[in-house]
Order: sequence, then C-alpha cells, then structure tokens
Amino acid sequence: MNWDQIKGNWKQLKGKATAKWGHITDQEWEVIDGNREILVGKLQERYGKNKEEAEREVEDFIRGL
Repeated sequence: MNWDQIKGNWKQLKGKATAKWGHITDQEWEVIDGNREILVGKLQERYGKNKEEAEREVEDFIRGL
C-alpha cells in the first residue's frame, strides 16, 4: 500500500494506527489526517524516537497493512 492509498483510507486505517501508537491522542490523529511527515514528527515527540527510527516504524506499519 502506498501513502496516497493510506491518505485516501485514513479514516479506516486510523484505528490500526491508534492500536499501534496509543500515546497519540484522538485530536492529534485528526491533525495528522494521513500526513506522513506529521505522523513521523508525532512519533518523535511522543515516543522520544529519532527521525530515522520514526521513519522506519512508519515504513514497517505501511508494509504490514
């Protein structure tokens, strides 16, 4: 699944993302709204990850869909 498909199906996929990254609030998910860069930034902020780790987690998440 590519990121354009994820953005198009964000409302459905948000539940899976919330299950994986539970420290991100519902309001933050609304702001993220399928935007990869914002998601990576939130992972860095909420989980103390560096950019490379956050990018890798997002890639792993996409592959798992």
